[in-house]
Formats: sequence, C-alpha cells, structure tokens
Amino acid sequence: MRTGAMHFLERMFTDVTYVGYRRFQNFIAAFIFLSCIGIAVETLVDFDEVYGSYISIFEKITLIVFSVEYIGNLYFAPHRLKFVFSFWGLVDLLSILPSLLLLINSSALRGTKVLRVMRVLRVLRVLKLARQALEMLSEQIGKKRNPLIVNLNIYLITLFAVVMISSSVMYYAEGVQYAPSTISDGQAALDAVAAQTGATAETYVPSDPITGTAIPEDKRFFDSIPTSMWWCFVTLTTTGYGDLYPVTLLGRINAIVTMFAGLILFSILMNLVGRTVMILLFGQAIGTDEKAETATDSLSVAAQISPLTTALVLLERQNLVTPEQAARIAVKPSAEIKAALVHLAGE
Repeated sequence: MRTGAMHFLERMFTDVTYVGYRRFQNFIAAFIFLSCIGIAVETLVDFDEVYGSYISIFEKITLIVFSVEYIGNLYFAPHRLKFVFSFWGLVDLLSILPSLLLLINSSALRGTKVLRVMRVLRVLRVLKLARQALEMLSEQIGKKRNPLIVNLNIYLITLFAVVMISSSVMYYAEGVQYAPSTISDGQAALDAVAAQTGATAETYVPSDPITGTAIPEDKRFFDSIPTSMWWCFVTLTTTGYGDLYPVTLLGRINAIVTMFAGLILFSILMNLVGRTVMILLFGQAIGTDEKAETATDSLSVAAQISPLTTALVLLERQNLVTPEQAARIAVKPSAEIKAALVHLAGE
C-alpha cells in the first residue's frame, strides 16, 4: 500500500472516482486539443514563418507532458508489459514517439518521406480523447447525469478526432506533394542533374507518388491542414460543393473513408437531435426508465464477453438486482464479480 505522494500520484493516474484524476485528464485533454491546433496551423506557410519558433516550443512542452503521462500510466499499471502492448498503451506511445524522433533528428530520419510519416503520426494523439469519451459513457450509467449532454460531448469529441485525422491525412497525401519546400527541393534535384549532364533543366511538376500522374497547378487545393478541414466538413455533411477534391490515389481513398465516417456521424447526430426534440416538444423525461434501459443494454453487450456478466444479466432480469447495481458490479474484476454473485446467492 503506497502512502504520501506516491499514493496521491497512484490515485491521480488510476482512480477514476478521484477528483484529482478527473482534473488531470481535463488538463491532458486541453493539451491534446491545443497540440492538434498547433499541428494544423504550422502547415500555414506565412503563419509558420512568423510564429514557427513558438509552435516548436509548445510542441516540446507537449512532449514533456505526454511523456510524464505515459511514464505514470506505465509505472502504476498492474501489468506493465500488458499495458505497453494494449490499445491505450500504444495510443499513449504514438502520442510521444513521433515528436521524440523528430526532436532527436538523427540521420536516419532526415529523409523527406520518413519525416512526413513522423509528422502525420503525431495527429494520432487525438485518439487519447477517445479514452475520455468512453469514461464519460461509463460514468453516465447509474448516475443522475443528463445522457443528452454526455452523448453530445462524446459526439463532438468523435467529430473533432475524425476531422483532425482526415484533414491531416489529406494534407500529407496531397498538399505536401506541392508544398513550396517540396517544389524547391524537386527543382534543385533537376537542376543538379542538368548541371552534371549539360542538358537544359526541366521544370519540376508535382506528381502522385503512387501512380506518377502529374498534379496540374489548378488542382493543387490542399495547401494546408486548415484548408483540408474545410473540405472535410463539406464531405462529412454530404454537402459536396466540389470546390476542393483529391486527385491522388491516397487522397481519394481517404475521401472514401471520410464519406462513410460522415454517414455514421450524421446518423448519430440525427438520433441525438430526435431525442432532444421529443423532450422539448412532448416533455419526455429522461428518468430512471431510460437509465435502466441504458444500463441493461451495456450489460447485454458485456454479457457476450464474460460468463460472470451473463449471470448478472439473468439476476437483473429476474429483478434480484437493479440495472444500476448490476452495471456497477459488471465493471469490477472477475474475482470481485464472483464474490458479489456468491453474496447475492446467499441472500
């Protein structure tokens, strides 16, 4: 049993019921949001020339904060090796590894393609918000929190993650191919070849890195991540203005994925809006019946995974325990669930 400062840190990293845990997670969420904004605006050439040094300093601060979080999660994990290779462990690692490698700036990372991969991987830190969304969903069960507010928060987190990832992938799939630095480097390479052969230097034309198809100057739309965000919002809402569209193979694949994501997000939003209208117009209350239904649905999903949870579902359906009680027991370790079932059987 840890005491003193170590006990405080352990609760801050692991105890979801501790107020310090929630405040620390809100602090991390703020850094995730600000760092994603920094990743986006650094692709604006004029902005980066003026404020690039400030963005670099903030990126280093973000790297320190996320590194401390990863070390803390690893240190206080019950099974450290299992945490390293778990989904959330890999998400935490990906949130710091690309920035760390870019900071080291070794000779192996000086290749243009490697640097692009490292930069685009940084945006995966937005997935850290998904953990908070799941925690918000679990806290909703059995508590007197308005599920509409919780679901709306989860929706906005998901929307931000989709927009950030899709826009970044589109920029690095298309926009980087005709970025000023890429064009200047390509032209310098052609000039060097021409100087060696004595031939006239050709003009560098950006092309699709997979198909080799040239990208015309009038179709170079995605010159920054903020510009790609406009395209992403238009695509997600199925508006389809047609003012921006991808021309490379990777860009089109990303567009297809974004279109399907837009359909899913739109259906979720319509469900939220429909329930809100029902409440506002017809006075449908969000009370214990709906919370009980939510708890039962969550238990039913968990029952497909754990036999112990299946027993809980059966007890709940026989009115031996309330849905809220069953939901609280279901999230506990298997040993505690078994002990609770033995206690209920004794009653």
